[in-house]
Parts: sequence; structure tokens; C-alpha cells
Amino acid sequence: MLAARTRLAQSLGAALPRTTTLARLGRVHLPALSTSSFLARRGFATTGAEEKTVPYTADKLTYLKRDPAFNQITEEHVAHLRTLLSPGSLLVGQSDNDNDLLPYNTDWMNKYRGKSQIVVRPRTTEEVSKVLAYCNEQRLAVVPQGGNTGLVGGSVPVFDEIVLSTNLLNKVRKFDPISGTLVCDAGCILESLENYLGDRGHIMPLDLGAKGSCHIGGNVATNAGGLRLLRYGSLHGTVLGLEVVLPDGTVLENLSTLRKDNTGYDLKQLFIGSEGTLGIITGVSILTPKKPNAVNVALVGLKSFEHVQQAFLGARENLSEILSAFECWDKSAAHLVQAHSVQGNRNPLAEEHPFYVLLETSGSNKEHDDEKLGAYLEKLMENEIIDDGVIAQDATQILNLWSLRESIPEACSKSGAVYKYDISMPLPVFYQMVEDVRARLTAAGVYGPEKMVTDVIGYGHVGDGNLHLNITAKKYDGEITKLIEPYVYEWAAKYSGSISAEHGLGLMKAPYVGYSKSGPMIDMMKRIKKVFDPHGIMNPYKFLPQ
Repeated sequence: MLAARTRLAQSLGAALPRTTTLARLGRVHLPALSTSSFLARRGFATTGAEEKTVPYTADKLTYLKRDPAFNQITEEHVAHLRTLLSPGSLLVGQSDNDNDLLPYNTDWMNKYRGKSQIVVRPRTTEEVSKVLAYCNEQRLAVVPQGGNTGLVGGSVPVFDEIVLSTNLLNKVRKFDPISGTLVCDAGCILESLENYLGDRGHIMPLDLGAKGSCHIGGNVATNAGGLRLLRYGSLHGTVLGLEVVLPDGTVLENLSTLRKDNTGYDLKQLFIGSEGTLGIITGVSILTPKKPNAVNVALVGLKSFEHVQQAFLGARENLSEILSAFECWDKSAAHLVQAHSVQGNRNPLAEEHPFYVLLETSGSNKEHDDEKLGAYLEKLMENEIIDDGVIAQDATQILNLWSLRESIPEACSKSGAVYKYDISMPLPVFYQMVEDVRARLTAAGVYGPEKMVTDVIGYGHVGDGNLHLNITAKKYDGEITKLIEPYVYEWAAKYSGSISAEHGLGLMKAPYVGYSKSGPMIDMMKRIKKVFDPHGIMNPYKFLPQ
């Protein structure tokens, strides 16, 4: 290993300053970032002043019409709902502008806003059952809401639907350290579960930028992916059982902790990714991995996306079982992070690069993992696949490097209005979509420093082909939207991609699901919806085309 490093330094030292050569070997100081600051930036909070400026969704999307089958909420309805809930569990406003109601009516991107004046916050599954049974009987529409960190308008009302929040369903029911199975309420915050498990030598199988705010029930309802999918797979595999309340109040209790149960239809799979359109998840049983004994994180700079693909192929071949994350972003994303990050994030590499890759390994033997990662990076450098790199030397530097990746959504939001697209793409054309969208907006004369569109960036989970295309603009504009949609969906369909990799369909993508699913498949989904929710009260106007 030492000989290889010496040869590497000799081969690169003539062409690059010594400081860069040392950076490649991991000997570089990274700026400190406190844990509290790092965790704070992983939540997505907005101020009341900002929320009051958000126009109503129904006023912007005029094709949406309130379903006359739903009854208007009366004082009698409110009085009865109060009898079904614990004291303090019902919020009633004089208007949707009430400060208590604004957070429930507005999404964190300040893009969607409903008109609900009723928020119910059940404390038990029984209360959820009573509320849904009553709403179903009275034909009152309901919007399930967890941490409200969604990006496609799926967790906020469109008109006057009742918001059913899972905020108060937040207890861990049991944990088995032998099997690693966790059973908890749907309203448990992901980061709280991560901390709970950390004290017991385990971790959650998913990790998201919004982990400080999002709920595990919402994660399951949207089939959230995140940073650990490459290592631990999707929630379709790690969720062992669910407790779900159907629209008529029926409770499907199947919080199994069994790894294998080959009896009948696996009904829980229908609710994973159903976005609250079939019922409300109130409990989750999930398999949690052991906490790794050794974690390494490296950041490298590359010339092209072709080199990114080569680096990924090498990671799969040389790191295999210890590879836990492989994240990529372009220089435009790096510019935004450096320009807008309140933590003063700087590029830890000596020079700017067209692409950056953050990769993480996690295993049980640090000496073994260190050797594998070092050999892998040196091989990439010798083959001129990567140009520069740094390996985190301690836990603080690991947080610093991850913050560069996880600060991207926050930096985009600080630059103005953000058009966010979450696409699954074959790796060979993963970044081509970003380039084509830039070219399209440039040709239309709307992209540039003094134009309406200020940035087009690409980042995401290379390990599972999930591209996050973010387009920042001075404000949301109908003409800009027409240039982007349905172009990005047509582009994805052309290359057999998916219009949603992990954010779901919600309100934003419901009209475009045909770009990813065939007519017969959409018809079957509508039939399933009708079976579970014949009156259509659950999260109306979302998920499926109207």
C-alpha cells in the first residue's frame, strides 16, 4: 500500500502542487461544523411570513374543481369530531390564514396551499379509526399528513379537505435487538428513530435530507428512497408489516416482525407508495440493520459524467459489500452550496471540478475497509478517472463532507423558486437530461445570470439511477413551467425512465403518470382505489389522473 502511494505521489507530483497531492491522500483540514448545525440544516422550515404569500393551489391550477360529492364542513361536523378525539387534538380556524393552520395548508417549498380550516391530530389508532369512519359516512374529504416535507404537493389540501396529522402518533412500540425489528407509530420522526436505534447498536435502513422533520409513516406512504437504498434496498423489502386504517374505519393490523410469511396476498405492499390514497398508515414494523463498526467517506472530483460512471463501476467491483452510498453532483450544485450555505461550506478540494462524487463505505473491520477504499481510489487516480480527492479522517469530517451533498436542496431554495424533478434514468443517459434541459431553456432565451431561470443543476443517487433535476428561477412562472413540463416527462419516457424515483406523484405529477405506466396499469390502479375507497375521500385530486 505504501509503495502504491509513493508511486502515485511521484506520478502526480510533477504536474500538481504538493498540497493537491496531499489532499488526494486524505491529509487535508476540513472546516468544522457542529452537529447541531448539521442536523438543523436537514429539516425544511419556512416562516409564517413566507407562507402567507403563497397563492392558493386551486387558483393556480384552474383545471382542478372541487368534487361536489364531498360535503361542506359544518359546525355539527366539528362538534362531533371533537367528541372522537382527546382534548387538544382538534385545531379549528376562522380561516386558513390562521397561524396555527398555515403550516398544515402550505408545503415547505411554498408552492402549494390549501384552504382547510380543520386539522385533526389523533393520539391513537382507535381515534384515527373513529375519525375516518365518520368522515366516510359524512362524505368529508381527508388529507393524511406526516412531517409535510413532500415535494409534489401530496400532503397538503387543495380545497377544504380535513387534514389528519400523525404528529401525535409518535411512540416506539417495541424493539427486538436480536432480530433488529422495530415496531413504532407512524408519526415517529425519522431522526428520532435513528437516535433511538443508535443507542441500541442499530440504524434505520433509510436516510433522508429531511430526516429531522419527516415521519416514518410518510416515508412508507411515499416509498421514500434516500441515501442508503444502494446498500439496504427499498422500503418494499425492509418493511415487514403495517397497521393501516381504511377509509371506512376498518383497522388492518398486520405489524408482523417475521422475515418470511407466505400466506395470502402481501397487502402491505399496496400501501407502500400509495400516498395516503387507500388508507392511513398508523403503525410500521421495519427491519433495521446493525450499526457499522467502520464508516469511511471520500469526496473526489472528476472531469466528466463518463468518468463518474467508470468510478461507479469500479466501486461495485472493488468495494462491493461495503459500499453504502455513491452520490454525485455537478459544479453548478457546488456553486449554489458555496454561495448560499449559512455554514460557509467550501470546496475541500484544491480546484473546481465539473463533477463531484461522495462515496461511503460501511463495514465491520476498519483496517480491512481502509485498505479496500485506499486501493480503489489509488487505482482510479492511476487510470486518471478521478483528478483529486479527500478522505474524511474523523467523525466531524464525515459530517462536513456529507453536508456538502445534503446542503444542495437548501441552497437551491435560498436561490429563489425551485422546480424539482425526481427521475429514474438509465445511467448512460443520467446526466444528459440536465444538459438537454439547459439547452432548451437557453434556446428559449430564459436561462442565464440576468434571465428568469438562474440555474439548472443535476445531482442524485448514481447507485440507483435517481437523478434530481433542480431548476432555480426568480419566481414560479407559468411560461417557464410550460417549457419544462411535460418535456422532462417525455424525455424520461423516451429513455424508459420513470417520472418519479422517490418523491411520489402527489398533485404535481398525477396528470403525467401515463409517461411511466400503461393505460391498463392506470385503470387497474383506479380499480384498486375504488375497492379500498369507494367514496374517494382519501387524499382526493392526487396520485392518479383526474
